[in-house]
Amino acid sequence: MSALISVAQVAVEPWIAITLLAAGLQNARSALQKKLTEQLDATEASYVRFCFALPFALAYVLILVAAGVELPPLNGRFLAFAVAGGMAQIAGTVALIRSFGYRNFAVGTAYSKTEAVQTVPFSLLLIGEGVSWGVVAGIGISLAGVLLLSPRTPRAAAAAQRSLWIGAGGWFGMGAGAGFAFSAVCYRAASLSLDGNYILTAALTLLAATAAQTVVMGGWIGRRSGALRRIATTWRTSIWVGLTGMTASAGWFTAMTLQSAPLVRALGQVELLFALVVSLLVFREHVRIAEVAGSTLIVVGIVLVLLLR
Repeated sequence: MSALISVAQVAVEPWIAITLLAAGLQNARSALQKKLTEQLDATEASYVRFCFALPFALAYVLILVAAGVELPPLNGRFLAFAVAGGMAQIAGTVALIRSFGYRNFAVGTAYSKTEAVQTVPFSLLLIGEGVSWGVVAGIGISLAGVLLLSPRTPRAAAAAQRSLWIGAGGWFGMGAGAGFAFSAVCYRAASLSLDGNYILTAALTLLAATAAQTVVMGGWIGRRSGALRRIATTWRTSIWVGLTGMTASAGWFTAMTLQSAPLVRALGQVELLFALVVSLLVFREHVRIAEVAGSTLIVVGIVLVLLLR
């Protein structure tokens, strides 16, 4: 009973509600991006998430300023961390979408959730923020749940043997996790470097990162014949990718301004549960019993993180 009371008490903290909302929106964005891979390659589908989000990110900042939130002065540390985080997120997004081509949607997302573990050393090295051993234990239990999602069918097992156990899709998912972990810590550092309202500092970090991503990746993709034209033709779906992506990122950035990146990303593993639902109901993909068991461990790990932080 006391454990339930403790969970109820922490559940009212703003960063928790914001993280849960961001996880749900990110899952919706990933599902829409997977649909886009029927028309675009992984890199082009990844770019959609940035270029179509930029107008929404700008509008978000302008609305906050118009509402009377004071704009803080920018500085070099803010810009450096925002841009570094943006570049790492590009790499993570491309890797995540590439993983969908090797494994089903839920499993590709699951391997990217190793970012919760990878965020811990990045946070310690980049900004000197550590976590308690209780949090590490909770993250470890969640990771065990992620590993339960590894292949067990004969065909998948053979593929795993050819590519160091987890297969190419698994490695792309792990790479996505590293990119997202590094970017999460950079975004927290960028937002905290500004002196002002936490909602606006998070929004400014989002705008700076998204602008850098749009310019850098746009220049790269623009060298491909017809790439930008193909992206433009998908605007009916892409505009929703941009909106859900921007809203999810605004949630992540705000939560990570309020709380350390490892804790936010640990709770964010609840996205996997949303991914399983999408995998079953939207993509009609088969979900194994082991994946259900893995999801249970992830939930247990998240509860421990919240209780022992």
